[in-house]
Amino acid sequence: MELEKRVLSGREKDEASIKLLKKLQELLFSSDASNRRRAAYKLSWMQEDGLDILKAALFGNCPAPSKNAAAYGLRKMRGRMKKMALEVLEQGLKHRDASTAEICGNALQLLGQKVPKESRKKKPPVSHLRIREIPRKSRPRRRISIRRTNR
Repeated sequence: MELEKRVLSGREKDEASIKLLKKLQELLFSSDASNRRRAAYKLSWMQEDGLDILKAALFGNCPAPSKNAAAYGLRKMRGRMKKMALEVLEQGLKHRDASTAEICGNALQLLGQKVPKESRKKKPPVSHLRIREIPRKSRPRRRISIRRTNR
């Protein structure tokens, strides 16, 4: 998955850090769950650059496992970036994509934050399609021959 080009910050201008950030960004979209989580954790230590990548993964058109990993990375942010990461997760609650809003809500709950009730109305279950038990009286009885043996 391709993300749009970003403006390089002072730290990213170093060639080695550019390669590392691209590698971590690719691992964030990996099919292996442990690689995704490890990449998100390493991105959480990269301050602004990591925040930008995790935010783009969370709000972008990505599969849900990658969004979960990005939310994990945002939860693991420490220091001066923790407040910004919380703001990103709170913004995600208002996102138009339902999976993103749900993932952000779960991440905030894991952090001990109060999450407001969803304003979206869920459709009530259709009651006429409910599976019901058939009463015993209306079922035909089958004769089962049970052979008793004396021991």
